[in-house]
Amino acid sequence: MKIGIVGGGPAGLFFARLMKRHDGGHDIRIIERDPADATYGWGVVFSDVALAFVRDVDPELHGALAREQEVHAEMRIVHRGQAVTLANNTFHRMARLDLLKMLRRHCLEAGIGIEFGRSIRSKSDLAAFADCDLIVAADGAKSAVGSLYAAHFQPSFDVRPNKLAWYGTTRLFEPLSLIFREHRDGLLIAHAYRYSREHSTFLVECDPQTFEAAGLAKMSDADSRAYCAEVFREDLMGSPLLSNNSNWFNYSIVKNRRWHHDNIVLLGDALRTGHPSIGSGTRLAMQDSIALFEACRAKAGDVPAMLAEFERTRRPGSDELQAAAIRSSEWYEAVPQKLGLDPVSFAYDYMMRTGRVSHEALKRRDPRLAAEFEARSGVTIAL
Repeated sequence: MKIGIVGGGPAGLFFARLMKRHDGGHDIRIIERDPADATYGWGVVFSDVALAFVRDVDPELHGALAREQEVHAEMRIVHRGQAVTLANNTFHRMARLDLLKMLRRHCLEAGIGIEFGRSIRSKSDLAAFADCDLIVAADGAKSAVGSLYAAHFQPSFDVRPNKLAWYGTTRLFEPLSLIFREHRDGLLIAHAYRYSREHSTFLVECDPQTFEAAGLAKMSDADSRAYCAEVFREDLMGSPLLSNNSNWFNYSIVKNRRWHHDNIVLLGDALRTGHPSIGSGTRLAMQDSIALFEACRAKAGDVPAMLAEFERTRRPGSDELQAAAIRSSEWYEAVPQKLGLDPVSFAYDYMMRTGRVSHEALKRRDPRLAAEFEARSGVTIAL
C-alpha cells in the first residue's frame, strides 16, 4: 500500500512503524507541521494497561519504552495541606520529546520518509497524497484535514470552562501528585509528576472565577509563572516554574460523528480527545494506531473494509474512555463544592469520579484508603 500520514505525533508515527514492520513493501510518507527540532511539551504518562497493548503488538518498542521510563507506583492527593497516598496506581512516564525521537528514529531506520515544517492548509496541499491508497489524518485536536472535510466528519468541540497552563519544574515530584491549594483569589490545582532525572511536569488548573480574580489573563508569561509559583511555594520548595509555549488555554473535548471519508481516516486527537485529568491522550493515540493497523492487516487490500473494521472495533472502547474523561473533567470543575470534605473523603471522592472504579474494586486496590473512608462514613462493604 501507499500510505500518506499527516502529523508526526505518537499516533501517526506508531501506525507507520507498525505497518512498515509488518510489511516492508508498504510505501509510507509522513508530513509534520513542526520543525524537527521543536521541543514543545513536558512529560507523558502511560498506565500498565496502555503499555500492555504496546507490548502485545510491538515487543521491541515496548522494551525500548520500558528502558526509558520512570515508574510511579503510587499517587498522592494534597488537600488542606495533608497528603493522602493512593496505593497501586502505577504510571510510567517519560519526556514527550524522548518518545517522539524514539518513534521517529524507528520510522527513519525502517525507510519511512518524514518531512518536517510542512503544513496542510487546503485540499490542494493534501493533493501531495493523491496517489496514496490510504491517508491518515493524525494532525491533532485542531486537525487541518478534519476541518477541510468538516461537512462529512461533523466534528464537535466541547470547550471546558477551566483554564490550564502546562509548565515544567526542576522540583522532582515523587509520586504523581494532585495538589489543591486554596488562595485568596480562589482554588488552584497542580498536576505534578517527575518524568526524567531533571524535570517534572507541573500542569496548573483553575476555574474561570479564580482566573479572573487573579488577573491571570492580563499577566505576562513570567508574571503568571511567578504567581503560580507563589501559590504552590510549599510544594515547589523554591524551584522555579519553567515555560515552554506554556500559555493558558481551555481544553476542548473533540468528537467526530464520522471517522473516515473515502480513503481518509482520522486518528488520535484529530479523531477524539481525552482530558489531561486522566492522562489519556497518548494512550488513546497509540491504541488508535494499533486498532487501525490490525484492521488493515485483517482486511488487506480493501481500504473501505479496513476503515469500517477500524471503527467497528475501536469505537466502543474509545467512546467509553472519552466518557470517563468527560466525567473526570466535570469533577475538577465542581471541586470547589467538595473542599469541605476531609482529606481522606476527598481522596476517595476523587477515585470515584469517573464511575469506572467501584468501592469493591477500590477495596482490592487500596484497602487502607477504603478502610479509612468506611471508618469516617460508617459504611462497610464486604468483598
